[in-house]
Amino acid sequence: MDMETTSRTETLKQKIEGGKYLTFVLGHEEYGLEILKVREIMGVVEITSVPQMPHDVKGVINLRGTVIPIVDLRLKFGLAPREYDKETCIIVVNVAHALMGIVVDTVSEVLDIAGKDIDEPPQFGGTVDTSFIRGIGKVKGKVKILLDVEKVLTADLAMIPDMVHEATAAAA
Repeated sequence: MDMETTSRTETLKQKIEGGKYLTFVLGHEEYGLEILKVREIMGVVEITSVPQMPHDVKGVINLRGTVIPIVDLRLKFGLAPREYDKETCIIVVNVAHALMGIVVDTVSEVLDIAGKDIDEPPQFGGTVDTSFIRGIGKVKGKVKILLDVEKVLTADLAMIPDMVHEATAAAA
């Protein structure tokens, strides 16, 4: 077995480890995030727009004195925008030693998914990037798309310092 194959096998093992996942809905699909990445869940609050951000970055919020960037996962995943309502939630997550908020249609529940019930992501060929999918969880006859939140937010992570600086300067 060569180094590349060994590395890929180890990566797949990491992806399909079981654990607790916070599940949520976007459109008609159910997704899950590792519970250890979740800091808190809150209803939608006023989001301050920041100029020249990607379309999925809605702006920033002030969470108890900390400025947190907010990403709308519907827009990030190419789904149609939806007006926020009482079911809409912001999930505050820890990514790369920073806090970010992700907007989802609704939060479902915390599930304990065994490793044997998680399949590796399907391969759609070279044109479709599935690197942000940890695996596909099978729970109670339904499928949950388990996300690697750090990989989902990679592009947005690079903008955090600029967003926080601009928002802090605007508030001063």
